[in-house]
Amino acid sequence: MSMRIRANFAKTEHMRFTSHLDLYRAWERLLRRTGLPVSFSQGYNPRPRLQLAAPLPLGITSQCEIIDFWLASVPNTSRTINSLLQEAQPPGIDVQDAYEVEDNSPTLQKHVIAAEYIAELHEKIHDFPAKIDSLLNSKSIIRQRREKSYDLRPLILDLKRTPLEGPGLDGLFMRLDAREGSTGRPEEVLLSLNIQPEEASIQRIKLIIKE
Repeated sequence: MSMRIRANFAKTEHMRFTSHLDLYRAWERLLRRTGLPVSFSQGYNPRPRLQLAAPLPLGITSQCEIIDFWLASVPNTSRTINSLLQEAQPPGIDVQDAYEVEDNSPTLQKHVIAAEYIAELHEKIHDFPAKIDSLLNSKSIIRQRREKSYDLRPLILDLKRTPLEGPGLDGLFMRLDAREGSTGRPEEVLLSLNIQPEEASIQRIKLIIKE
């Protein structure tokens, strides 16, 4: 009897510059260390069956990542899956909880419809609220990605200044479309505000899942 397990985890500062592919590999090593009966794909190069909900751009941390993995059988252990994952987690992955989900439910990528981010700006921005309003009032925001033009504006679902703890700090809240083929990137929003991404610390704070 196979099981589909969903784990919520944070990707912390230690893995801030870890790519999407390398995060998969980190989870493969994590699962090997747990000793759980992980299910593998078919073919010449079997790999553990894993699904990450949504790619996270390099340089961005997160407190709300989601991964699904499959077990080939029910674990023969008195330990909880959650405790085994937490014991095996490397620096940079902080497993929050894990639980069984329906094996035949849609892929995680099809569940995610939007994502929320907070950008902590390292310096005060002159006329920051006016710049946000100007961006929101734009009919289109043409950007380039992989040498192709696209309109960022419809991918921005919400954008506002947000207070942060500490004197003189400015924050930017972003809710961006995160569907397959129409994903808003927080660093592109910053660039559209004439803010270089390296002048901010960006964290994903929520993945919005379609019911």
